Amino acid sequence: MNNSSTRELDFVASKTIARNEKASAISYLLGVDGGGTGTRVVLSDRGGVELARGAGGPSGLVHGRQNAWNSILAAIRQAFEHAGLKTPELSTMAIGCGLAGINNVQWAAEFVELNPGFAALTAETDAYTTLLGAHVGQPGVVIALGTGSVGEVLQPDGQRREVGGWGFPVSDEASGAWLGLHAVNHLQRTLDGRALDNPFSTAVLAHCGGDKNAVFAWLANANQTRYAELAPVVIRFAVEVDVAREIMLAAGREVQEMAMALDASGQLPIALCGGLAAAISHYLPSQLQQRVQKPQSDSASGALILIQHHLQQH
Repeated sequence: MNNSSTRELDFVASKTIARNEKASAISYLLGVDGGGTGTRVVLSDRGGVELARGAGGPSGLVHGRQNAWNSILAAIRQAFEHAGLKTPELSTMAIGCGLAGINNVQWAAEFVELNPGFAALTAETDAYTTLLGAHVGQPGVVIALGTGSVGEVLQPDGQRREVGGWGFPVSDEASGAWLGLHAVNHLQRTLDGRALDNPFSTAVLAHCGGDKNAVFAWLANANQTRYAELAPVVIRFAVEVDVAREIMLAAGREVQEMAMALDASGQLPIALCGGLAAAISHYLPSQLQQRVQKPQSDSASGALILIQHHLQQH
């Protein structure tokens, strides 16, 4: 998200925060990690001591802003249940949300306007809350590798910048969908006779239906998620088939390019997050491997840090 979008989003969110915030009544803090496949919530007391966690359905804003709230509220109820507490009035809670799709300013405004009664609300991208969680609010770089991919940096002076995240197929380098796309491209080459058949291409062919006509049908219905389903095939065969290994090494080089774009000085810590982080970390260039560390916490915890920072500033 560029700086102008960030400022506009902050303005949109602050209008509702100013109208609804009653800090003295806040007893609980909530951090929300909302994506296209699910929602994770961390519940803490006002001092930030974690009490419990909950989960719900998708709350990425592409699925609808009211649907996002429905999933978030369900996850919150579960968190209070896990804590052995009755869910109190929303006016006793402050909530920070890291949501997929929040960089769409119209969606962000609609989401904030639908605030069902929280005393304080602040919303950011899930990439930023992942960054906050990975480095517990301190400066650093995060590169998230899942179905898609995105990188973000928080500089010591508080400046932020995002790299990638333009969407599949033009971006999302080193993601599951990107790996799957390259796997199918190799399969096409073997079917054409432009590349030699091998156990990797055979496995990709089996995944896509078993013959050329089935591959055409698979391609006609393929989307980002379906391409990402081939990522485990690439990872499995990278240890024994050169072409699969080269795809993984290329993914590692893409991660290095993102890291350099985010922190050319090479001074900030880098955390890889997401379902593919562990697998791709083995294929990073050696210089980058020395800088990469495991995230200290997750996006939901980052969203909790987000609301804590907001309350401190207001």
